[in-house]
Amino acid sequence: MHSHGHHHHEHNHSHAAYQGSMNTKAFILAIVLNMAFVVIEFLYGYWSHSLALMADAGHNLGDVAGLAISLLAFKMAAKSPNSQYTFGYSKGTILASLANAILLLVAVGSIGYEACTRLFSPENPHWQSISMVAGIGIVINTATALLFMRRTELNNRAAFLHMAADAGVSAAVVMGGFLISWTGISQIDPIISLMICVVIVVGSWGLLKSSMRLSLDGVPQNINPEKIREAALKINGVKDIHHLHIWAMSTTRNALTAHLLIKEGLSYDEVHHLKKELKHAWLHLNIQHATVETETEHHDDCEDCHTAGSFD
Repeated sequence: MHSHGHHHHEHNHSHAAYQGSMNTKAFILAIVLNMAFVVIEFLYGYWSHSLALMADAGHNLGDVAGLAISLLAFKMAAKSPNSQYTFGYSKGTILASLANAILLLVAVGSIGYEACTRLFSPENPHWQSISMVAGIGIVINTATALLFMRRTELNNRAAFLHMAADAGVSAAVVMGGFLISWTGISQIDPIISLMICVVIVVGSWGLLKSSMRLSLDGVPQNINPEKIREAALKINGVKDIHHLHIWAMSTTRNALTAHLLIKEGLSYDEVHHLKKELKHAWLHLNIQHATVETETEHHDDCEDCHTAGSFD
């Protein structure tokens, strides 16, 4: 015989709405600032015949697109579930982080290709003017990166990496300008660019792995299945846990399903209390939604499950 029970914990909706509003404002401000700089950088590059500035403007435009993708994903995640998308659109945040990781690596490939080309065919443009524009880029990209520095969510982390990488590229352009004007060695610029590429790849690789893992419904990196299991077994009445599946519904919310083997003879109220304890234990381990089936020792298949329940 099956019976279903649902228990909902309380959410601080005002706090969540405030955080979401602040997050949206950060992305909008970042998009506006960087789009303005893209226009300025491209026009100045065109006017000064600087391929480096125009190429960097194209790279920054890709970052603006990445920020826009992340903002769209957060807007999607705020939509309520419906009959067609029963978990809502939260997984869009995962897809956005994956797209951002790919964009970062594509940008690195573009910068790396240009740097390798200039190693063998160095150019000597007007570095004083270019350094001035790149200096503005450092200020804008650093200020934008600071908007996301303390946020651990995957898309915020991607935005931080994008902007920090851009600030590094702009700094390299400025540094390269001074060194080239001092030494006359034009190859300094592509060498610094290649060094920055290595730094970006190291930072982006972790983001790519994390977002790919979540896209394939792998266990999130901040979740330890053994701790989930241990927390369940510590609860009085639970004898075993199996068919444990853990995945990410978004970059901030995790879910699991599991079968619990419980002691025989427990009343409905005792099972309900058991699940309540389980809910609190798993919430501390970053599980926001769980569906559990409970079964007794003499019935080890779902057809004879004692009771089923879920909470979120």
